[in-house]
Amino acid sequence: MSRIRVRWPKGQLEAELLDTPTARKLLAVLPCSSSANTWGEEVYFSIPVKVSLEPEARQVVDPGTVCFWVEGSSLALPFGRTPISQAGECRLVAKVNVLGKFSGDPRQLASVRDGDPVSVEAL
Repeated sequence: MSRIRVRWPKGQLEAELLDTPTARKLLAVLPCSSSANTWGEEVYFSIPVKVSLEPEARQVVDPGTVCFWVEGSSLALPFGRTPISQAGECRLVAKVNVLGKFSGDPRQLASVRDGDPVSVEAL
């Protein structure tokens, strides 16, 4: 199983990736860096990966799931409710490819601010 680290000015988290086509493409472009965006309790940022939706793509995921938003070519890292969530769920703007899960507390992502530099590296 592959592992990655996501870093931002006030913290970092490690995640275990599943063996999926999108996860393999992500690993192939690491390390990479970007500028963070926030949407409710979700952090997302563009990465140089282009893929299609996988058969297991979902719109509602658990907090701390590492996701790839196909239309935005972005990693999407939900840690709680978004503006379209219902009844406490993590609902993303569209279906996403599920890449893995953070091993630490995903609520640490609450310290990410719009425009923060963010980097992803393989471990």
